[in-house]
Amino acid sequence: MNVAQAARPALRVGMFGGAFDPPHAAHRTLAETALTQLGLDVLHLLPTGQAWHKARPLSPAADRLAMCELAFAGLPAVRVDARETQRAGPSYTADTLAELATEYPGADLYLVLGADQLLAFKTWHRWEEVLRLATLAVANRPMYPATTAEPAHWPAVDLPFRPLDMPLQPTSSTAIRAQVHAPDRQSSDLDLLVPAGVARYISEHHLYQTST
Repeated sequence: MNVAQAARPALRVGMFGGAFDPPHAAHRTLAETALTQLGLDVLHLLPTGQAWHKARPLSPAADRLAMCELAFAGLPAVRVDARETQRAGPSYTADTLAELATEYPGADLYLVLGADQLLAFKTWHRWEEVLRLATLAVANRPMYPATTAEPAHWPAVDLPFRPLDMPLQPTSSTAIRAQVHAPDRQSSDLDLLVPAGVARYISEHHLYQTST
């Protein structure tokens, strides 16, 4: 390693995974927050493949990937990453982080997640390995009252994490799917819940027409 290489700061690489079924405005805000507050060079946005922790079937991967491309358009440091949808068997965060660690040798890895996921973190497959590979970067969720991002105001968890200071947003993919399915939905409602491109995609491809 030469002097220039030694002086170069390590890349800061984020991973933001989820079903994204569909991706919505709060997802985009969290991505923007992570990019800014963590100083990320790149954020891998990963729709899950076979979700081991979800009872309901997910929408086709091609649809969720296409909606993510629309939802996160204009954020040049975001990479919509299809690898988990292409992986055989259940999707595990530890596997993806291990791959990213190989692809970005020496990088500082961050796993972006919400406080609800933090509470369930010790139920994750190989969660200790996840902690060894990445720093947890956590945004609060509306179900937990908080006026600050300081850890003392968050649910008590015996895990190291970095809080992300992000306004609370009550949007959820579950509520959006229910809203699309509602018989009395107005055509303009969807535009208030998801980015315009995602709203058009949902309407044009007739997604979420049945209850999930």
